Amino acid sequence: MKAMIFAAGLGTRLKPLTDSCPKALVEVGGRPMLEHLIHKLKAAGVDHIVMNIHHWGQQIIDFLKAHENFGVRIDLSDERGKLLDTGGGIKKACPFLEGREPFLVHNVDVASDLDLKAFWKEHCASGALASLLLGQRNTTRYLLFDEQNCLKGWKNCQTGEFKFCDKDVRATDYRSFAFNGIHVLSPEIFQRMKDWEGKFSIVDFYLSIAADTNIRGCYKPAVKWMDMGKPEALEKAASLFEEEWKK
Repeated sequence: MKAMIFAAGLGTRLKPLTDSCPKALVEVGGRPMLEHLIHKLKAAGVDHIVMNIHHWGQQIIDFLKAHENFGVRIDLSDERGKLLDTGGGIKKACPFLEGREPFLVHNVDVASDLDLKAFWKEHCASGALASLLLGQRNTTRYLLFDEQNCLKGWKNCQTGEFKFCDKDVRATDYRSFAFNGIHVLSPEIFQRMKDWEGKFSIVDFYLSIAADTNIRGCYKPAVKWMDMGKPEALEKAASLFEEEWKK
């Protein structure tokens, strides 16, 4: 089972912690958030991790080397020359991720008690091209889904902007969810990306193909989830990680 960790971000919301340290190495409960996530992925059965790096990337390289990659195969997708955003980052990592089986994608600054193995298996049985973990929380941007949990659009509550996958639809026809930064993608995704180049958002890409393929939303209200992108969230996330290490 393969997984990609998004670890290349600038971590601007975590300043001043990220002025001299990559976001992935910011400590939560005495361990870098990257170590927590690697532990969780290994526990789920992941035996091959792909990770993109950019901001203070050498520190991540040195950290992994010092810990002998935590006993798992880790390949680095080097974006130190240019940060490629989420979609561009996945496409650049294609040589490591392509194959027959779907792969998991996980933001390094997201903490949850989601059963990743079960989520991966659920995607494999669904026939979807991508399965996105969703939440109901306050945010400025929402994804819109129909009753069959298929992606239909996007809205920005601050600007009033809407993007729809189909013509002649209304935002009121669909349910709004926040994207929680964990998804499973089938390898056929790379064929659909062949005309996309450079830096691009995975959400924009999903919206562009959702009219003729299944981009599936998965709302799991019982899952504990946390965005660790802000300093005030780090202490709260520590208790969630403590539970994970006890499993």
